[in-house]
Amino acid sequence: MNLRAMRTAIWATAGIVLVAVAVLFAVQRGEDGKAQRLQAKSRIGAPFELIDQDGEPITEKAMAGRPAMVFFGFTHCPDVCPTTLLEIATWLGELGAEGETIQPFFITIDPERDTPAIMKAYVENFSDRVTGITGNPDKIADLAEAWHVYHKKVLLDGGGYTMDHTASVFLVDSEGNFRGTIAFGENSGAALAKLKRLAAL
Repeated sequence: MNLRAMRTAIWATAGIVLVAVAVLFAVQRGEDGKAQRLQAKSRIGAPFELIDQDGEPITEKAMAGRPAMVFFGFTHCPDVCPTTLLEIATWLGELGAEGETIQPFFITIDPERDTPAIMKAYVENFSDRVTGITGNPDKIADLAEAWHVYHKKVLLDGGGYTMDHTASVFLVDSEGNFRGTIAFGENSGAALAKLKRLAAL
């Protein structure tokens, strides 16, 4: 084989390799995009029958038709819950009219202590837009599981107990589709950007 033919063969082989890589990349990108779309539209939660902070029955229908922020915690929480609820109130304030459609829910994972009256007094310390939810402990446990929320009672040395739990805020669109989370301590700018996208859905 002369030099020209050898060069031609090398370039032809290189071209085939580049085309193959491009095809694989396109396929992978398509699969990644598909996975992201599926995740963006995956449903979360489950039907429930519980009690709100006014002692009135509340079901999953309360979350329908509007985008929502859903946070699981408890009123005896020393830091994560009050910090998160204060952040939620701050985000809503900064969003103003742009965030009026977003409804926040605070669901206790400690219903043994968190009665409707206690929930009402607690959430109203932060915002009159937050709906507190409590109720039967077994039903609360089932709901937490449906939202993939970790929670565990931890006994304290001096008596009593606290609760370990997932600290993220769940974002759900008006059709009940999971749209991501806001992590505890997440940058305020990033959180607001997520909420603006949520409000626009």
